[in-house]
Amino acid sequence: MRSNAAKQRSQTTVTMANTTQARKRARQSTARNAHNTAQRSSLRTAIKSVRKAIAAGDKKAASDIFRKATSIIDSVAEKNVVHKNTAARNKSRLAAAIKGMM
Repeated sequence: MRSNAAKQRSQTTVTMANTTQARKRARQSTARNAHNTAQRSSLRTAIKSVRKAIAAGDKKAASDIFRKATSIIDSVAEKNVVHKNTAARNKSRLAAAIKGMM
C-alpha cells in the first residue's frame, strides 16, 4: 500500500510552461511568492513582538514596539500582502491590549 504522500504526488500533475511568456510568468510568480512570504513573516514577527511586550507588562516598551510594528503592518497592507481590513484589525486589537494594560 502506498503512503499518503505518494498518493498525492501521483495525483498532482505539473504542467510545464510552453510559451516564453508563460515561462516568464512562472518565474515572476515564484519570485513574488517568496517576497510575499517574507513580508508576511515580518508582519507576524512584529505582531508577536508586541504581544510579548504586552505579556511582560511594560506599557512604555509595548507602546514603543507597537509604534514600530504599526509601520510594518501598514506597509504590508499597502503592498496587498494582507488585506487592509486585516491590518486594521491587527492594529486595533494590539492598541486595545496596550490600552488595557495596568
